[in-house]
Amino acid sequence: MRSAKVAEDGRRAFTVGDVMHTRVVLTSPDSPMSEAAAEMVRERVGSALVMQGPFLAGILTERDVLRAAGSGTDLTAVQVSAWMTKDPQSAGPETALEDAAQMMLLNGFRHLPIMEGRKVVGVVSLRDLFAARISRRPQKGGAAP
Repeated sequence: MRSAKVAEDGRRAFTVGDVMHTRVVLTSPDSPMSEAAAEMVRERVGSALVMQGPFLAGILTERDVLRAAGSGTDLTAVQVSAWMTKDPQSAGPETALEDAAQMMLLNGFRHLPIMEGRKVVGVVSLRDLFAARISRRPQKGGAAP
């Protein structure tokens, strides 16, 4: 059973497990950048998790693809490993939304792999965290006017 912090008003605090996407794009380090980018476009996501067998080896984001394209690199010839972020930071599904947002903002990335132990269970983006925050606006104390 998953546990989460309880907000001061007695409601359960939201976690990244509540908002993460479980359908993720997976690629390998030796895949061509063009194939990984095409899959990201097809699935309408901003990142692909780079797997070395069952293990998370890195993450490739839309920013990485844009930097590679802007450098003049032939995306059909260069491998994902040349542009991916190796050993990305990750969080567990029980991580509070605010903690995940702080980690992402302080470190300058927009996609966070979600792991249970060594197994990838999803991805959360800053957009997901922002959307969750907007959809659960803070309640003011007391009765409505």
